[in-house]
Amino acid sequence: MASLVFGQGGNLRTAGAPAVEYDRSLAWAALLLMALGLVMVYSASIATAEASRYSGQNPAYFLLRHGVFLAIALSAATAVFLVPMRYWQKAAPWFFAGCLALLILVLIPGVGREVNGARRWLNLGVASVQPSELMKLAVVLYAADYTVRKHAVLKKFRRGLLPMLGVMLAVAWLLLREPDFGALVVVAMTAFGVLFLGGMSGRHFGALLAMLAVGFAALVLSSPYRMQRILGFMDPWSDAFGRGYQLSHALIAFGRGEWLGVGLGASVEKLHYLPEAHTDFLLAVIAEELGLAGVVVVIALFTWIVLRAFVIGRQAAMRERHFHALAAQGIGIWIGFQALINMGVNMGLLPTKGLTLPLMSFGGSGLVVNCVALAILIRIDWENRQLARGLNA
Repeated sequence: MASLVFGQGGNLRTAGAPAVEYDRSLAWAALLLMALGLVMVYSASIATAEASRYSGQNPAYFLLRHGVFLAIALSAATAVFLVPMRYWQKAAPWFFAGCLALLILVLIPGVGREVNGARRWLNLGVASVQPSELMKLAVVLYAADYTVRKHAVLKKFRRGLLPMLGVMLAVAWLLLREPDFGALVVVAMTAFGVLFLGGMSGRHFGALLAMLAVGFAALVLSSPYRMQRILGFMDPWSDAFGRGYQLSHALIAFGRGEWLGVGLGASVEKLHYLPEAHTDFLLAVIAEELGLAGVVVVIALFTWIVLRAFVIGRQAAMRERHFHALAAQGIGIWIGFQALINMGVNMGLLPTKGLTLPLMSFGGSGLVVNCVALAILIRIDWENRQLARGLNA
């Protein structure tokens, strides 16, 4: 592989070749989200860390761990950027199969680690891995590869849609066994979004959405726990100390923040009132401390990342690099949809769901996988620019 160096002005070039720019606006948007996330994770977790026996009452416990996760994530992203996309396309089915095996492995008693009634983690000693996070990336790459391979028959139900539907039902069953309903929603919408962009029949897509809606409704109705979350979301104040506890305190945080917030570090809700303040409800702490202005900045940065993903995908499609195009747009769907759900939950627009805010919330697996996905996205853009200059990608 040709060696890569940085030229003046942040341009990326291959030794002995003309300078080729990378998408600096995309990279900066992601870096700003990660930097803001690091600061806000520290602010949101101080009280929790001081009260936890696992942290040794060290207020910087979560900051240090998140900093290590961030360093690992950036290192992994740098390494992944150097891998040409043709290798990702070849490896997509095998990567998906490996992630499927991890989803099975995590359900084995004594192997998967159980926390709060959910078995979602594999303990590696120094850290834990969450296979459902890896599956989100695997589904993007597998769906893109499947769509390209099956494009000639994609509009046919039996030969085109049915095999993918069977695979996704297997993934859904494994995720529900953990259970991880939030990851299931993101994985399903991402996979079928990629299929739709790749040319799935509109009639089949509509029928599939109807099936998903019926399936999700059945899952909610069959589970008292999920039903309580729905009822708590519809009127959190009717049981503010029970099923509506998290949402009511998140809304209080948004209300206290007003336009410019109460100031960095001055949140009251993070002082053991708002559960999961440094993970699922990080945006509520941002709203309280930085106000509407801080929330708008976060939304704007995520919007820019999603827009750039679709533009990069369109540019790849124009060069007849269809796997690259669908992978880029699939990453945009995944990051944007998960961020939308997390924000909707924090603002009381959607039922409470255990999904973190991409690139920002505390958590090693999610942060590493998000950074790897963005590295792949930047790689696709870089290869597009090489082709535009007549270079080999």
